[in-house]
Amino acid sequence: MTYAKEELMPVDTEAATDRLMRFLAVEGVTGQEAAIGRELAATLKEVGVSADAIRLDDANTRIPVPTETGNLIVDLPGRGALHNQPRIMFMTHMDTVPLCAGAKPKRSGRKIVNDAKTALGGDNRCGCGVLVTLAAELEKQKLDHPPITLLFCVREESGLYGARHVKLDELGSPKMAFNYDGGSASNVVIGAVGADRWQVEIFGRASHAGVAPERGISSTMILALALAEVKAGGWFGKVVKGKGQDRKEGTSNVGPVTGGEGRPAGDATNVVTDYVHVRGESRSHDGRFFKEITRAYKAAFEKAAKRVTNAQGKSGRVKFKAETDYYPFRMKESLPVVKRAIEAVSAVGGTPNVRTANGGLDANWMVRHGIPTVTFGAGQNEVHTIDEWINLDEYDRACALAVQLATTR
Repeated sequence: MTYAKEELMPVDTEAATDRLMRFLAVEGVTGQEAAIGRELAATLKEVGVSADAIRLDDANTRIPVPTETGNLIVDLPGRGALHNQPRIMFMTHMDTVPLCAGAKPKRSGRKIVNDAKTALGGDNRCGCGVLVTLAAELEKQKLDHPPITLLFCVREESGLYGARHVKLDELGSPKMAFNYDGGSASNVVIGAVGADRWQVEIFGRASHAGVAPERGISSTMILALALAEVKAGGWFGKVVKGKGQDRKEGTSNVGPVTGGEGRPAGDATNVVTDYVHVRGESRSHDGRFFKEITRAYKAAFEKAAKRVTNAQGKSGRVKFKAETDYYPFRMKESLPVVKRAIEAVSAVGGTPNVRTANGGLDANWMVRHGIPTVTFGAGQNEVHTIDEWINLDEYDRACALAVQLATTR
């Protein structure tokens, strides 16, 4: 394995950490990425990227929920001996989970921790820091590299929407991609689960619970019976069906439970609840099995609705909708993108840990779009919790890994 230069200069880790701290201080929860997008664009210009190379797409106009801005896309022209090699892409997501709002990052030795009782936002400000550091080091060290696309996606945390709705012709036809989203920089993630997101509206019948409860149809009772049916059938939480070669595994979750848009789940305790709105998800590495889990929920709700009747013999009803949020994938280890990833991890002193993820990634949609994509971590720990922290040793390795991946012949 050779590189674009005989010996790579070390990454400026202090500058990389300063940029990370800068990004962590900018609030940008999912769907509200305009501010962090501006900060990323400003920093990219500061490290030498031409303003003409930086743009926002219009993916937000196709996302079915309110989204402030599109994906941020950066084009880095090839340089030197590698300038005419096939284009590669580095990607991450700009948004954080809502629990990160109000975070106050601070350095503590070789960690970044939080001075607020919120999540920190390392997922995925770490990925943003890696990509900007890559651009900075390529320019500072004048390293030879192929044409590179940097993609910063919106709304990863609420449905992988940015990656799902990106237009491929905006990306310059990369032959492979490297995604930053996870824990250790030595993790070489080559696959992930697929998932359905489903929702069900439960329609009952209102009645005065203290005077004539027998005339009402309780939507909350329909919900309770349906969930009891799901639990008894082994379809809730970790789901395992069959044995041996027929064994299938997945997970499911229910929530939140609300009254739906503008409609309460029962206005008062003395009124039989006539409407409940429930959301949930089904996941599996087997594309057929998560559909099977979803069908079990649908059947349970429909059965429960028929069981709950009032004194006049009328029953409740349900309206069940399901949509595939993202598709499972597992790439072969013989693919060039996987080989390149494994070799680069070793080159920066790591031990490659080839694995699959039990959560969805922007890579799910990139692979679906036809761009083989490997995912790495960048030092994030305890993500989506108030105990979140960032391992700066892993973050530094992730930055060095990006430079290695970009300059490999």
